[in-house]
Parts: sequence; structure tokens; C-alpha cells
Amino acid sequence: FTGAYWKWLKEFNFNLLPASISLNSNITRNFNQQKFREVFTEESAGQLGLPLLQQRNFLFDWQYAINYTLSKSLRLNFTASNYRIVKNYFEEDAMGNLVIQQDLGIWDGFWDTGDANRYTTQLQLNYELPLNKIPLFSFVDASYTYTGNFDWQRGSAVLEELSGGQINTIQNANTHTLNGSLSMSRLYDYIGISRKKGNSGKNANAVRQNKEQQNKDRQDKNQPQQKESKVLNTLSDIVTMVKRININYSENNGKVLPGYTESVGFAGTFRPSWNFIFGSQSDVRFEMARKGWLTRFPEFNQQYMQQHNTSLNVSANVEPLRDLTIDVVTERLYSDSYTENFRVNDLGAGAFEYENLLGNRFGNFSISALLIGTAFRKTDSEFSEAFETFKANRLAIANRLALQRGIDITDPAFLDSEGYPLGYGRNNQAVLLPAFIAAYTGKNADAVTLGAFRDIPLPNWTVQYTGLMRIKWFQKQFKRFSLGHAYRASYSLNSFRTNLEFDPQNPDETDLSGNFRNPTLYTNATLVEQFSPLVKVDFETQSSFNVLAEIKRDRALSLSFDNNLLTEITGK
Repeated sequence: FTGAYWKWLKEFNFNLLPASISLNSNITRNFNQQKFREVFTEESAGQLGLPLLQQRNFLFDWQYAINYTLSKSLRLNFTASNYRIVKNYFEEDAMGNLVIQQDLGIWDGFWDTGDANRYTTQLQLNYELPLNKIPLFSFVDASYTYTGNFDWQRGSAVLEELSGGQINTIQNANTHTLNGSLSMSRLYDYIGISRKKGNSGKNANAVRQNKEQQNKDRQDKNQPQQKESKVLNTLSDIVTMVKRININYSENNGKVLPGYTESVGFAGTFRPSWNFIFGSQSDVRFEMARKGWLTRFPEFNQQYMQQHNTSLNVSANVEPLRDLTIDVVTERLYSDSYTENFRVNDLGAGAFEYENLLGNRFGNFSISALLIGTAFRKTDSEFSEAFETFKANRLAIANRLALQRGIDITDPAFLDSEGYPLGYGRNNQAVLLPAFIAAYTGKNADAVTLGAFRDIPLPNWTVQYTGLMRIKWFQKQFKRFSLGHAYRASYSLNSFRTNLEFDPQNPDETDLSGNFRNPTLYTNATLVEQFSPLVKVDFETQSSFNVLAEIKRDRALSLSFDNNLLTEITGK
């Protein structure tokens, strides 16, 4: 293992023991006693006795943590916290009722650990991927982080009394984070296509002047070689224009499961499973119900919940020419939540079954987009070229959807009075959304994706050029002079949700308008575009006079599916 490609293995350095193990405890005992002055009445010599008021707050909290550096690039941290309430001042009387021991002091039963009120754990794993240890991938720096959380929360005493047992809530979550950075200059150096130094820019001019002073004939002789070097450097600049690429991806998942009947011990718990404790999103509901770990209280109506969020951001720094920089950014965001009512049925003989009653999914979506193809089309208060395209696109989209469903669009029996296929009328959400996207992104209605979501984010950019300062006239007039331009656009779906009227067993069912019911409903779709700025001029004269001039324009389009209304707002 002496070669360069084995460097990652030589530097692994696995450690057998944790770096640290820590334990700590926090014991809190607050006791408050309050006695009011006795009240004597005028009618009698007796007194009106007032009770002695006492308040106790006894807590026993403790935590432990394990920090384990498995290797130079792999680190693991685990922490657990157990928050417990001590109620040793209660005792049962002859009737079985709980009464307070009035004479119990704060030191009595000091080491009583009480009952768990909340228990939390967190597992975090950090891994520096060893790609840069391999010569071919030395330009890649990447890291991965996993975080798994678990939370057990004791249910209310009132609910416990009504149901006859504990009804607690458990939840878990996990987060995956992947960060990568590609230093492209390292790659170009490795494969040998970097710019040739010494024959360009100011250095090239100095060399040329020196040769002119020494020998004019020699300069003429070498002139073709210099031209060749400039061409090669220009080609090298174009080939190596991408300088750096950054990739950031994160994913968060979580579950909340109420109705959990099991308690937590002093050292914690690994129920319902090790995987669940460490953040796994595998479905444990049916197994928990089978084992009797979920409440069968008939009046229980808290909802089971799932959450899923993803975020992708990719950025690149591009320099196609000297003094010209382009920052490219793409982004995609997605989030959804799923809620479900459930109950556990007693099948007899100690057998139980989980039954989901009603589920609903809702969320949001946003992705970077390109609308520049229609940005400069004619639009005013009376006419919009893109809007006319949108209206015309609806029939093309409806026909594509009908063909996918096996509907013969050449048979008039399957067309409505306006020529649209039955079930895919002009106001069907499945028709409106692709037609809207195609019209305002400049795509062909026969090629646009029919689904609502997009997987690949499109680039937005910021451009800056400072090369004019290389011209002598600009150097005499200005201390600095730059031109700028920026473009941002996005496509968003706000508050999409499950269509509770859609029946998967009968997908051909239509609504009152004669349209097929869609499994997902959308509140509105939004397209936003910003030239911020379209053009920017920023300079400072030799007399220290600063000027910043910008031309901006933007537009926002919102298609509401509640009333089929398209709103367009433009700014210049």
C-alpha cells in the first residue's frame, strides 16, 4: 500500500476507544410552604382555619454523551437526556387515593429518580469523504453528515386517567447533508491544460519590449510563436472557464406517532426499535400495534404525522474571459407533510391491528427556472402574446393527456362541444398547469413535461465585467468601471394537497364539470422573473465622483386554480 492511490487507506487510522464519555446529573428540589394568618369572626370566639399551602417541584435530570473519533475523517457523537419528575411525596390512603405526605422534606428519598417525563437522544455522524486522497479526484472536497433524533414525551395525566393507562408521544427525525466543492483549477493542473505563463498579459508585453530593444530581427523571428501562445491561452481560458463548483444537498425526514403506551426506564429505551431511535423512517406502526404498544382508547383522535423536506443548491464560478465573471446558481426546494387519523382494533386472543382512517398530504415546491424566452414578448393591458399562447396550449395538452389515457381523440363521441377530450376540459388542473408553464417558459406544448414537479433546476446567473479598465482612455478617466447583469427566475407550487374526493379504485370518476378528478390539488402556480439588474453601470471617476446606474425589470405570474384566474404583474 505504498502507491498514491492507497493514501486514503493509510490515513484511515481507526481508533478502538471513544475519545470521551461524559455523564452529568442535575437534581432540583424546590419546596415552598405558605401559611396565611388565621381569620377570627366577630360572631364567635372561634377562628376560620386556613389550610397550609405546599408546593413541591422535585426533578431528577441526567445526561450522558459519547464522542468517538473513529478515524481522522469519521466522527460519531451520541447524546441522551432523561428528564424525570419525582413524586415520592404522594402516598395512597386506605381508599386508594393519592394524598400528600405533609411532613416529607427535600432530603427525604433524595436518590429517588422518579418517573420519566421526557427522553431525547441525538446521533451525529460526520464523514470527510476521502476522494481528495485519490490523485484523479484530488480536486474534490466532500463531506457527509447524518443526524438522527428521537424524542419520547409523557402524555397528560388527564388523558392517562381517562384511558386507564399512559398515552405518550414518540417522534424521530433524520437529516442527511452532503456538501461538495470541486476546485476545477486543480483538475486542469492535473491533466495539463492550464494557461501558459510568461507569454500573456503584462509579462508578455515586457518580454516583447525587451526583445525589441535587443534585436528587432529576433523579434520578427519569434513573432509567430507569440501569436500561437496567445491563441493557445485564449483556447485554454475557454476550456478552463469553470473555476469552482459547489454542491449542497440536504434532506430532512421526521415522524410523530402519538398513542404510544410504553414508558422509559432510567437508562432510556430502545423501543420501538434501534432503527427508530437513530432516526430511521421505516414504518413501525403496524408492528407496534401488533405488539400492543399503541393505545386502543376509542376516544383517542391525535394524528400520526410524517414530514419530508429536500433542498438542492448548485453554484458555479465561471470566467470565460479575463475580467468577465459569471456566477451561476440553481436551486430546488421541496417539502411535504402527511397526516393520518388511525385506530387500533382488538382482534381478540391478544392480537391487534393498525387501521388508517384518513390520510392527507400537503406541501410546497419551488425550483429555479428560465423564462427569458418570453421575457421581451409584447405585453400590455389589452394584449399578451404569451397569454394567447397559453390559451392555445390547452387543447394540445388535453389531447396528450387523453392519448395517455387511451382515449381516441379522433372520435367525436369522446370530445365535448369545444373539441376537448371528455374528462380533460379546458379548466382541468392537469390541462391548465402544463399549458401555463409551456406558454411562459417558451416551450412547445407537445414537448413540455405534463407533471407538476420538475427534477432538474435551471440556471440563474450574475455577470460582472471589468475589462474596460484595460483600455487606456478608461484608465485616464476612471478609478474603476464595471458592467453588471443578473437574472433570477423561479417556478413555485404553493400549498398542494391530497384530493380527498379522488378514488384510486375508480380513477375515471368525474367532478361536476365533467373533468377527471386529479389525485393532487394545487392552490396556485407562480412564475417569478427578475432582471435585477438588466444592465448595471458602476464607476468612479478620477475626481472621486461615484455613479451607479441600473435598469431593472421584473414580472410575476400567478395562476389560481380556485377560480382559474391568471394574474400578471410587471415592473420596469
